[in-house]
Amino acid sequence: MQALIEKYDFGLIVIDGKTYSSDVIMLPNRVIDDWWRLEGHRLQIPDVRDYLLEDVDAVVVGTGYDGMMRIDDEVINAFRKGGKEVYVLRSREAVRKYNELVKSGKKVMLLIHLTC
Repeated sequence: MQALIEKYDFGLIVIDGKTYSSDVIMLPNRVIDDWWRLEGHRLQIPDVRDYLLEDVDAVVVGTGYDGMMRIDDEVINAFRKGGKEVYVLRSREAVRKYNELVKSGKKVMLLIHLTC
């Protein structure tokens, strides 16, 4: 089973015993830390292009503690076109959804903004 998220709070996330303080992408077999986007509070196709073909069942996007990150419709549509379920939630709810999906046996990608 892929790693679960042990803790999330404003500005930090704990995954498999390791604390991260920058935005991350979680894939079934690795964590990509220090994830930056072209525009900090906007998720666009260039930000996810390298991950569109990942072998996952679902994509969970955490839009920040207060939900400040906006997701372009093209991003959601591109993941759905690849047959993936897509969930866009404030980061606290995104962590819950991610853990729930992983526990149910799904392969999940998490793209999470840790602050605002």
